[in-house]
Amino acid sequence: MSSTEVPPDPINPTHYTGHPSGVDAIDITEHMNFCLGNVLKYVWRAGQKGETLEDLRKARWYLDREIARLRGTG
Repeated sequence: MSSTEVPPDPINPTHYTGHPSGVDAIDITEHMNFCLGNVLKYVWRAGQKGETLEDLRKARWYLDREIARLRGTG
């Protein structure tokens, strides 16, 4: 790494603000419950760190869990 490069931030990596809007998902999700916040987070960052399909499956898992909670079955 050269002296002008900024070292990677393990707490707030660049993919957190990689959305074209420049907004970090946490700025929105902190106003939601845990499951819905995770749905938004995984959709918002889909494909920025790994496989898009895996991120969308994770979002669906949290959405299904929230639906079950609201139905009283989860």
